[in-house]
Amino acid sequence: MKVVLLIGLGRFGRHVAMKLNELNHQVMAVDVNEERVNSVLPYVTNAQIGDASNEEFLSSLGIRNFDVCIVAIGDDFQNSLETASLLKELGAKKVVARAATGVQEKFLLRNGADEVVYPEKQLAAWTAIRYTGEHILDYIELDSEYSIFELDVPSAWIGKTVMQLDVRKKYGINMLGIRTNGKLDMNITSETVLHPASSILVLGPEKMLQKYFHI
Repeated sequence: MKVVLLIGLGRFGRHVAMKLNELNHQVMAVDVNEERVNSVLPYVTNAQIGDASNEEFLSSLGIRNFDVCIVAIGDDFQNSLETASLLKELGAKKVVARAATGVQEKFLLRNGADEVVYPEKQLAAWTAIRYTGEHILDYIELDSEYSIFELDVPSAWIGKTVMQLDVRKKYGINMLGIRTNGKLDMNITSETVLHPASSILVLGPEKMLQKYFHI
């Protein structure tokens, strides 16, 4: 369990609060808008109305006590930038900030943010790959080279075992798990047989995955 400071409770921040609650983390939520603060009360441990770009207010929250500080401000970049910078000055262990453009991403990383999330860019990449490849059910980019794909079992793989396919040795592709009837099984062995009603999670170099699965 982590202790999280979440600043900015617009649509993005509210969804972050809901997911953090689902994961059983302790969350302090902050926004200047009382209505937004009230809307997340069912999902957070505590909440305060205040301007996070105000050093005195921010300092009063005890920044060093949080495992991670998430700046989810989306409608005022100057405020977001100042908040990220102040958090780092006040001793924040880790600052994660939201960016809406590549320029904002660069400024945030130079001014306090340890990491930046760029929802529009990340979702755009996911959408482009998810809906232009054949049989892709999900996609996670790990870095510039490696990705995880969830795909329908290729017809050529049906009825064969993991050992028979030997895709790790042949193509550098690792089979991580199999999902059947919505249930994910990560305990696959060399004798596991692939069925048409299942989907598979595979990890490997993205270029190789794209080539092999015609993505």
